[in-house]
Amino acid sequence: MTPTLRDRWLEWRDGLLASARFQRWAATFPLTRPIARRRAAALFDLCGGFIYSQILLACVRLQLFEKLAGSPQTVAQLAPRLALSEAETRRLLEAALALKLLQKRSGGRYGLGPHGAALLGNGGVAEMVAHHALLYEDLSDPVALLRGQVGETRLQRFWAYAGSPDPGRVAPGGAAGYSDLMSASQAMIAEEVLNAYPLARHRCLLDVGGGQGTFLQAAARRWPHLRLRLFDLPAVAARADSAFEAAGLSDRATTTGGDFHRDPLPRGADVVSLVRIVHDHDDDSALALLKSVRAALPDGGRLLVAEPMSGASGAEPAGAAYFGFYLLAMGSGRPRYPEELKALLSEAGFRRSRLVATSRPLLVRLLVAET
Repeated sequence: MTPTLRDRWLEWRDGLLASARFQRWAATFPLTRPIARRRAAALFDLCGGFIYSQILLACVRLQLFEKLAGSPQTVAQLAPRLALSEAETRRLLEAALALKLLQKRSGGRYGLGPHGAALLGNGGVAEMVAHHALLYEDLSDPVALLRGQVGETRLQRFWAYAGSPDPGRVAPGGAAGYSDLMSASQAMIAEEVLNAYPLARHRCLLDVGGGQGTFLQAAARRWPHLRLRLFDLPAVAARADSAFEAAGLSDRATTTGGDFHRDPLPRGADVVSLVRIVHDHDDDSALALLKSVRAALPDGGRLLVAEPMSGASGAEPAGAAYFGFYLLAMGSGRPRYPEELKALLSEAGFRRSRLVATSRPLLVRLLVAET
């Protein structure tokens, strides 16, 4: 294949950036010095990213943000509350300060920084940070993970259905951990999806893989006329049943336990949602699921595919990097570009699909498909 002009330019650029002589010159020349410094800082952040994540994990485990909410404190005040020496408390606080998790206040006190305050306002993020301890263990040898030389991973054990030959037999205890985690982070996702695609025109929503019903409850609060149906593994559907009863939605909500790899989906809904479901599955399983959804929908029905996707402008690392390796450790699925999902939807029998903008594509993007 003949290299394009762009290919040749990129090869020239790569050779230049790899030159130690050029790097020294760029770091001192006034016009290139700011760019060189930004590039060096970005490269250092890639090298130090694991340490940064461990600092965040320490803050979450010690409930540092909760302890500082509305009440900035000194090192001496915080140390006994964290069960750390003053020297190590200062080390942690200064590290969190550098990551904008904390911010200096008057009188030598530390308070919440912009990142710490945002995290405190979303408990689902803190839950994910704590959960990442499993992922860090699985990524201790990323090359072995890529080569398939690792046995059962921590994430496979956590997501009990992922590696099970019979997911429908997952016991309630095996479903509790991941169901609680998904529920904790689902409220923010639901807001994004329901803002992007209002359901006023629909009469019945079926949420496939709907967990404990958090997405359906959010839809129910906005549209009182909407009937609700949930399909998930029997152990999970039972938890959703209890959640609907506690929320006073038993008269509007119906749950069905089953395995969508084997069981047909319930019919009767005119809109179906797959919220962070498709990317958990390899292409063959994802296509089979989409075909099952198409069979359950009437003509004129809609399918909402809501999940992080590759290629989101400004959020590229979330797709290919974060979810790419998270799902690798989980043992199933991959992040996809919208065009790849559209191709699967077309093959599954949907007439057309369109990408609907969400306000935070880092969290979730939305495809709406029509039957």
